[in-house]
Amino acid sequence: MLDKKIIFLDVDGTLCNDKGLVPESAAIAVKKARENGHLVYLCTGRSKAEIYDFIMDIGFDGIIGAGGGFVEVEGEMLFHKKVSSENVKHLVDFFNKNNVNFYIESNGGLYASKNLIPQLERCIYGDVENDPEAIYRKENDPDHFINALIIGENLYRDDVNKACFLEPENISFDEIKKEFENEFEVIHCTVPMFGEDSGELGVPGVHKATAIEELLNHLNIDKSQTIAFGDGLNDIEMFNYCELGIAMGNAKQGLKDIAGEITDTHDEGGIYNSFKKHGLI
Repeated sequence: MLDKKIIFLDVDGTLCNDKGLVPESAAIAVKKARENGHLVYLCTGRSKAEIYDFIMDIGFDGIIGAGGGFVEVEGEMLFHKKVSSENVKHLVDFFNKNNVNFYIESNGGLYASKNLIPQLERCIYGDVENDPEAIYRKENDPDHFINALIIGENLYRDDVNKACFLEPENISFDEIKKEFENEFEVIHCTVPMFGEDSGELGVPGVHKATAIEELLNHLNIDKSQTIAFGDGLNDIEMFNYCELGIAMGNAKQGLKDIAGEITDTHDEGGIYNSFKKHGLI
């Protein structure tokens, strides 16, 4: 067998398809690679509460979550960088004042602003007030993400990893970025249904590569053994750091431009095909 590799898989648009589901071929690839002695880590912008059981049940060696904000190894938290209470208050007050719908991510839950769910329901299902098909979809094919959101809770929290906002109507992405330039790293969101000008606010200086470096030091694994899979611009640091960055066929062009390789899309078996090509399975 080849040297033991450590593989980092982005979730949205990489492990999961555009419906948020894991293609069977990808699940098989992960299980077989681990059986062959390779390590497979999720490396995602999602916080713990968004990594649902149907994903975790595939079996992974650990998680890098919140875009590098925390690292978990075999169920144990290696490190966790949170947003300060002052900065949480600033973002909650600013978004409420400007009617921006958002949610706050912690490892214990996803906490939604007052009007977030109605906007999300329109994005996902359609007109749930008047369209019978949209009403049917909402009732019979409920969205995992909406079901995970907690509403009505105090948003001034001290356990926050990051926050995400949907495309606003009354303010631009650039205005939001300028407002928080001294407190947060503000980047575009990688979830298409959130809108072109949606975004996320994370702890400055925290990204997937910084977390991978900490993890490799902890595990005493050389960087030369790393392979990363991704599709979005928030995977750029990870690709630049890892020995090999493999972009999905559905990846953003900016990531494809720096990738060592490009595989097929998620639904075309991109992960499975690439694992096979590199002798991981």
